Amino acid sequence: MGLVRNWTMRSCRLGWLAAFCCMFLGVVAAAPSMSMEIVGRVPRVLILYPYDERIAATTEAGEAVRTRLLDATKGKIDLFSEFLDLSRFPEAEHVGRMGRYLSAKYADRRPDVVLALGEESARFISANRKNLADGARIIVAGFSSSTAEEMDLPGDVIGAFSEFHILKTAEMARELQPEARHLFIIGGSSEFDRSWLATARADLAAFSKSYETTYLEDLTIDEFTRRAAELPRDSIVLALTIFKDRDGRNFIPREAVKQISETASAPIYGPYLTYIDYGVVGGSVVTFESLGKTVADLALDALAGKPTSNRESPQSYVADARELQRWGLSEKNLPPGAIQMFKEPTFWEQYWLATVAALAIITAQGTVIVGLLVERRRRRAAETESRHRLLEVVHLNQSATAGALSASIAHELNQPLGAIRSNAEAAAVILRSERPDLELIEQILVDIQNDDQRAHDVISRMRGLLKKRGEIDWQEFDLNDVTTSAIRILRGEAERRGVVLSANRAPRELPVRADRVHVQQVILNLATNAMDAMLDVVTTERRLTLETTLTKESKAELSISDTGRGIPDEQLASVFEPFYTTKPTGTGLGLSIARAIVETYGGKIWAANRPEGGAVFRVVLPLARNG
Repeated sequence: MGLVRNWTMRSCRLGWLAAFCCMFLGVVAAAPSMSMEIVGRVPRVLILYPYDERIAATTEAGEAVRTRLLDATKGKIDLFSEFLDLSRFPEAEHVGRMGRYLSAKYADRRPDVVLALGEESARFISANRKNLADGARIIVAGFSSSTAEEMDLPGDVIGAFSEFHILKTAEMARELQPEARHLFIIGGSSEFDRSWLATARADLAAFSKSYETTYLEDLTIDEFTRRAAELPRDSIVLALTIFKDRDGRNFIPREAVKQISETASAPIYGPYLTYIDYGVVGGSVVTFESLGKTVADLALDALAGKPTSNRESPQSYVADARELQRWGLSEKNLPPGAIQMFKEPTFWEQYWLATVAALAIITAQGTVIVGLLVERRRRRAAETESRHRLLEVVHLNQSATAGALSASIAHELNQPLGAIRSNAEAAAVILRSERPDLELIEQILVDIQNDDQRAHDVISRMRGLLKKRGEIDWQEFDLNDVTTSAIRILRGEAERRGVVLSANRAPRELPVRADRVHVQQVILNLATNAMDAMLDVVTTERRLTLETTLTKESKAELSISDTGRGIPDEQLASVFEPFYTTKPTGTGLGLSIARAIVETYGGKIWAANRPEGGAVFRVVLPLARNG
């Protein structure tokens, strides 16, 4: 897996190879056409590919090389291509067989120049040069000079080397994220990945002291993805290579980086141009253009027989404009001269003609827009009028409810008034005695005050029920409290009808935002309807239960259930329609008004039958706040 092992430095290389081949067009186009004859024959160039022909990147790069060389020499050149297939067959036996085969194949057509694309190809030609291309000029490309030194290439081998400075990429990230406090470095488990991590530790030793630094290594791809999703937002993430994860799975590094970046919670940077468009913000990279120019110069000089030497392709800062926007990073903080890829042209640059036409159309439509605004104002006025009508209907419904409950309310009011009268008469008798008991008088006065407060509460509830409003009184209140208040009003009527009234209160507050009196009216409407539905039920079985709760969707719910005759299934969808009623003296407006009130405040209301008998009406309102 030698070349898979180097894919990012290789996928960069492969992309670079495509680019540098294209760059031959730019480099040589300015030079005169070259006709290179070697002792009465055209020169021979052998291009060594490290993989098989299915790897599109190397194949396209080689084709670009062939095209440019044919163009530069006007076709007076013999080009040969060999695919070593070292990713699938890295064994020494295969390498040896391939060396012997190619040596025999080119015995009568020795190449003058060999282009070794990638580290594996360079190692191969170094080992087989004597038998395959003795005396040929060797050009290698697509890896660093330090890698070349480790390979111990022959002294006359020249290269277009690409250095990958992770520190420069880190410095670019620091400029874009000056507030960052964490630094994460990602690397895989292959030999190459571990070597890269060791290099990064050395190069970033001083830089990392300014951050809380963590090396994410020797993980599975799923663990990489999960850890990346949990990173602090104020983090800088540097992705090196992942040719292999801890489970031994092989990856193309840019594909692994893409998988990680899709769920990452912080920006990711990388030192390879091929990582652009795969989720990274950018980095200090060798661009296709710079590497292509360097390799093109060396190849043309070698074909012309000119002196050549190793060269390093200059690096540039490159950023993905889409990722800058994704993470809210300012392009003003990019290093000077940085290249932005995938940057959308400004609206004016892209659509200036259409913009001019649109402005003309907009100007022509001004009158129409004014008309629409006038219509909008009329619609708002109609909505306001509709709200006023709703308020009037609600008030009439409140008055009707108060009338229906008047006997119970009068009975409830008579109790404290009668107690006040009895206490007052008792106090008068005590005061006429020779030695009035002042302590008893004091207790009687306390009782009178309490009964007065009871009467006052009854009158206050009736006043709130009958108060007419010109506008909705928006307020935030606890649905539990309104339910309790409605129960106080209903208690007397429930006792008069022989209905057992009970309540189950939610253990927490249920804050809603609406008109308190309107919500109370909904409860009264539903409760009185429920009591009417139990007229045919024996007294001992009449139960009315009001319950408040918090739904799974974090909304406030009020349910009112009874033990009455229930609602026929075919009528459940019609009970809230205006003028629909099953009572001989009913208007059919109570439930319709209740629905209008609930929907005004963004809620829902519906009815259902209980399995054990009777009906249940449920009202759901959005919470004003969580807590």
